[in-house]
Amino acid sequence: MALIQLPGLIDPHVHLREPGDTHKEDWGSGTSAALAGGYTSVLAMPNTSPPVTDHETLATSLSAASNKARCDYGVYLGASVHNTTTASHMASQVAGLKIYLDQTFGPLRLDSLQGLQTHIAAWPRNRPLLCHAEGHNMAAALMVALLQDRHIHICHVSRKAEISLIRAARERGCLVTCEVTPHHLFLTEKDAAYLGLGRCHVRPSLNTQSDHAVLWQALNEGVIDCIATDHAPHTLAEKDGENPPPGFPGLETALSLMLGAVRDGKVTHERMIALMHTNPLRIFGIQPPMETTVDVDLDEKWEVTGKKLHTGCGWSPFEGWQMQGRVKKVTIRAQSAYENGKILAAPGLGKHIIYTQ
Repeated sequence: MALIQLPGLIDPHVHLREPGDTHKEDWGSGTSAALAGGYTSVLAMPNTSPPVTDHETLATSLSAASNKARCDYGVYLGASVHNTTTASHMASQVAGLKIYLDQTFGPLRLDSLQGLQTHIAAWPRNRPLLCHAEGHNMAAALMVALLQDRHIHICHVSRKAEISLIRAARERGCLVTCEVTPHHLFLTEKDAAYLGLGRCHVRPSLNTQSDHAVLWQALNEGVIDCIATDHAPHTLAEKDGENPPPGFPGLETALSLMLGAVRDGKVTHERMIALMHTNPLRIFGIQPPMETTVDVDLDEKWEVTGKKLHTGCGWSPFEGWQMQGRVKKVTIRAQSAYENGKILAAPGLGKHIIYTQ
């Protein structure tokens, strides 16, 4: 046994499906999965059913989290054509404003350049702006951010062209940060056949080996700022159906995957901590809870088995993978929240994140 202690990990991009789709995941099962993966804070996306776009839907989401969450949490507000004049009124209560410029699971998507410009201009300058944008849409988001001198965070970058564009934007003074998912670092389009037609469906789609290599380079050079799981649970029945929804669960495998990368010399231990703790704290203005730690056994070997995971969806795109390195204990505010595979945190132990910005 080789025990190390890490600070509590922060995942700035999860989907917890409550309200509306709790057969996939809810705040209780999702934050249990977070604890098992070493995460002590998660930021939840707004594309629930209904989406989080106004005071009423935000209150519903925060109420469910308050009653069920086992780790700390925040909720994003979704930008829509209907809340361009009201979204900014809720800025202090949310983790940031999420703008969808590409298709996602659920109804949130901004199709007009005017809507993008209006939301970015109206949102308070000290609160995070995030964008789900790929290809040409990412270029548009970066241009608007540059013209308005605003910081913008690009979610789940996955392609060589996107990295090149972010590099160029930074060189020209654009205040841009970005994140990458573990599945885009550890899987490629070659894994699609193994996963199956529905189970490989994710947005952005799995990338090429060339993209894959560029992502690792950018991660080590500091172009990529965060690891974000984009934990997006759907049931196997849905994934294997005629119209499979996009998304992978990822909270319980991300740390072990990254520890393997450290062991293989693909990234340093210090860089991993920056990507999974320090940088998310800074970018999203999070005040971390006191006396919060994660104990990990670097030697423990385990096999990913979906039915044994805590996520409500019960499967993983890494099914059958042999991992080394596992979370043994999680402590939040000096209270034991997880130990040796058991969730000890009661529903409601998690607190709404305090934002420093």
